[in-house]
Order: sequence, then structure tokens, then C-alpha cells
Amino acid sequence: MKTTGKTFHIQTLGCKVNQYESDGISVSLEHQGWEKKQDKTGADVYIINTCAVTSKAGTQSRQAIRRIIRENPDAKVIVTGCHAQTDPDPIRSIKHVDQVICHKDKVQIAARINDICDQAAPFDFQAPDHTRNNTFKGFDHTVKGEMTRAYLKIQDGCESFCTYCIVPYARGSSVSMPEAEVMQHLERLHAAGFKEVILTGIHTGMYGRDLNPQTTLTRLLQKLNREKPVLRIRLSSIEPTEVDDGLIRLATPGNILCNHFHIPLQSGDDAVLAKMKRPYSADMFEKVIQTVYGQVPNVGIGLDVMVGFPSETDDQFENTYRLIDRLPVSYLHVFPFSARKGTPAYHFTPKVDSKVIKARTLKLRELDRIKRKRFIDSNKNKPLQGLIQHRADDKTGMLKAVTSNYLTVFLNYKQGLLGKTIDLEIKHCHKDLRLEGDIVSLPTELEANS
Repeated sequence: MKTTGKTFHIQTLGCKVNQYESDGISVSLEHQGWEKKQDKTGADVYIINTCAVTSKAGTQSRQAIRRIIRENPDAKVIVTGCHAQTDPDPIRSIKHVDQVICHKDKVQIAARINDICDQAAPFDFQAPDHTRNNTFKGFDHTVKGEMTRAYLKIQDGCESFCTYCIVPYARGSSVSMPEAEVMQHLERLHAAGFKEVILTGIHTGMYGRDLNPQTTLTRLLQKLNREKPVLRIRLSSIEPTEVDDGLIRLATPGNILCNHFHIPLQSGDDAVLAKMKRPYSADMFEKVIQTVYGQVPNVGIGLDVMVGFPSETDDQFENTYRLIDRLPVSYLHVFPFSARKGTPAYHFTPKVDSKVIKARTLKLRELDRIKRKRFIDSNKNKPLQGLIQHRADDKTGMLKAVTSNYLTVFLNYKQGLLGKTIDLEIKHCHKDLRLEGDIVSLPTELEANS
């Protein structure tokens, strides 16, 4: 590939979808002959892919922009992402920002990089499309990223408009990658050596409803299960209302879907859920989790939980705590409510005192530790399939394997295992919950040489 002699650096804030899109921009620029720099200084062009999920994320995005400009005063600076979409004016007001690019034009950055740098033909900033004319905009090439497990964004946008969430205002209506393109990307990733692909989106469970003819995420996964374009598929997140029997069956032994689900709860109190505009009750959520746990052997289940939503009382928080305490889940992602300007919840009252939010958060994080330890203990001395990461651990030099049910296990180094799937057993759990294990069996091609 002929190089232009020009260099770029991308800084990404926020979710896995943002990281996927940054990886896509990066590969596109490299196809144009640009060189990627890992360092945050010395590049010709800087792209900051911002996040808006919380007020803090917006602040961190602006801080990142200013830091890049301060350390690289002569470089070109391009800003995109959800914060750039929802709050472009504060970003435009930052001196030396050369271009603010809206969400829909993110995939065109590489193709028009020279015009952007020369400001010869700046992008027209556009609001997100919430109509049925909205279409999925993806990268033509396969996005490989720098991880052992590849991500593939198959859906974008959201129409739920939960009262605390700014994302639908940033990304528009739900749109899906056509099924044939999904298959093509997965086949290319397999050819590039990837054994696991994580299907991701803003509201992944809405996949296919905008396509013609309509389809569903479960139907897509059933096709992947039949054709096996890669060894295994993992879902980044799935709403409780979209976990159906067909989806659950695909996570049982012998099928393509990993026995791991990440299912957002947010609150275990019905009144709070209604105020959040979440379309389920605590009872319905509990039934979904128990069904998954009862049908999928050794399943790992993670939850998102929001603490301190406006007007959340002590009793309502305890409803959440008690629900999670009795659920067979393996980990929690706990985060305090952040009032996001532009959402209905920004105006909700009464606000919960910050000290109360902190105490509740700590209590749930302690429950998270209990759940993690319990899940680890249930997996000890059991045969588990692990995918060895491409890089050994920097501190210990040991290999790291991610199991199908989403545990990270450290292993003593063996030649030729990077990127391979192996059978392992967990033998020891440290106080910090770091796991060490033994390799039970090697891949067939390595056994022959051992």
C-alpha cells in the first residue's frame, strides 16, 4: 500500500459501537495511505470520537479535545461522535477545532480527509434522521480492530427514548445492516483468523425491523447457526423484552451463540421503571433471567443497574437490591444517574442526594463482587472453552483466555496458543478475583506436534 507520508491518531470515548466506528475510520484512512500513530502527540490529524451518554462523558470529550489541541497546536483536529452530534456549538467554540462531523458522515471521513484538512468542502452538519427513510451506513471494508475478538456493528439508532437517555437524539431511528452484508463481513473476519465476533449495535435487538422483507435478530442468528461463518458469536447487549425462546436455544451447547447474555435492568422497582419509560416490570425481568438460567447450562448473565434516578426512594432502591440479590446473575455494571440535558429526566424532581447515590452505588458494587465470586466458584474445576487473547498479560507474562460464558482466565504460557481456542479449567481465584487455570486439551493441530 502506497503511503501519503501523513499520520493520524484517533481518540475514542464511550461505548463499543464508538470503538467499532473508530476502528472503521482508522482502517479506511490506512487504505488511503495514511499511517496510524498510537502516540497522542506528533500526528498530522487528530480525530476525537466523542460520547454523550452522561454529562460527565460530554465534559470528558471536551477535555480530550482541548488536551489534543494544547499538545498539538499545528495539527488538524476533527471531532465526531454523539457529543458532537447533540452539542456541536460548545465544540465549535473551541479554538483550533477544524471540523465537527455529524454522525451520518462519520463513515466518509477517510474518503474526504483531504477536503476536510484543506477546508475546501466542509461537511454540512445534519440532524439525525428519525424517519423511515433512514438507512444503515457502514464501512465497505471489514473492520478488524486490534483485539482478538472482532466487533461487527449490525444495527444503529434507537426509538425507545428512555427518559434518561440522549442516544436516540444523537443517532436517529433504528437501522440495520442487510443480512447479506452481515454474512460477507463475518466470512471475511473468519478468513482473517477471527474465531469470535461480537455483534453490537445501539439497540441490537431491533435488528431487521427496518429491512425489506422484515426479519429479526433471532432469525439472523439462526441463519448464522446453520451456516457457521465463524466459530462463535457473542451479543454485546440485549433488552429483556427481546430475549425469546429461539434466542435462548441458540446459546445452548453445540450452537453458535456464546452462553453469555448482557441484559440491562436499570431498576428493580416498577414505579421507577415506568418513570424511566422502560417497557417491562420487575416481575417480567425476573422471569426472563430465570428462564435463561434454567435453559442455558453454565450461563453468564450481566446486568446494567442505574442508581439514584430522580425520586428513587430508599424502599425503591431496596426493591432493586433484593431483586438482584435473588437473581442468578454473574456480574453487574453499576452507575449513578447522570442528568443529561436534552432528556426528560433532566427536569425530573426531586433529585437524590449525591451522598445517598454514592452509598447505594457502593452497596450494589459489593453485591457485584459477591455475585462474581459465586459465579467463579460455580465454574471451578469444570471444563470450559477459552479463546486465547493475542497478547500476553503485561504484568505476569501469562496468557489470557476469555471463556464462552465471559470469564477471563490466566494461563501459563505455551508456544503457539495465541488466538487459539482451548479447553481449560479454573484452579485458583485470587483476592482481586483474578483467575488462574490449567489447559485441559490443546487444539488438534498443536496436539499433533506436542
